[in-house]
Amino acid sequence: MEPKWLEWAKQLQSISQTGLTYSKDVYDLERFEQIRNISVEILSHYIEMDQPVLRDLFANETGYATPKVDIRAVVFRDQKILMVRENTDGNWSLPGGWGDIGLTPSEVAVKEVKEEAGFDVRAIKLLGVLDKKCHPHPPSPYHVYKMFIQCEITGGQATKGIETNAVEFFAENELPALSIARNTESQIKLVFKHLHNPQEPVYFD
Repeated sequence: MEPKWLEWAKQLQSISQTGLTYSKDVYDLERFEQIRNISVEILSHYIEMDQPVLRDLFANETGYATPKVDIRAVVFRDQKILMVRENTDGNWSLPGGWGDIGLTPSEVAVKEVKEEAGFDVRAIKLLGVLDKKCHPHPPSPYHVYKMFIQCEITGGQATKGIETNAVEFFAENELPALSIARNTESQIKLVFKHLHNPQEPVYFD
């Protein structure tokens, strides 16, 4: 579970964002802006990110505060799982990224595999919907739901993308250094259960 300070900071951010969206009173708007500043101060104290950067992240969010959606594609071949090496931290993750407006979750999974790994795939099964706060990820300013969607290869070939610099398949007992902001070892083990048992139920939370 995520630490209490992170939970409180996100709650303050959510309250302030919603208040800034719907309030009309100038004094209320000022107070909600103060609440947002407090949440930024809390996060910047614990997360290695400057206050101006955090404030810009929050300022870009408008409307009623809701979780963001991160979609990860799960592709198996020869009992191994497809992973890409991220430019940002040099570690490995399942192809994926934020959900895109106008695309279904499966369409995002297909697009991300093509862009990050070069393969053409077809989405075949939802494996899990996870709340990031319930898993051992590093602290994040966002509340994130993670969707894991199994896909099968229909064509293409391994090709690195703009945000990735290597594409490989890994056995369950030979996983590389993982980009744990994106996926954890326990999550990779979880999706391998579906390889071993196609009747494995969809995991949630």
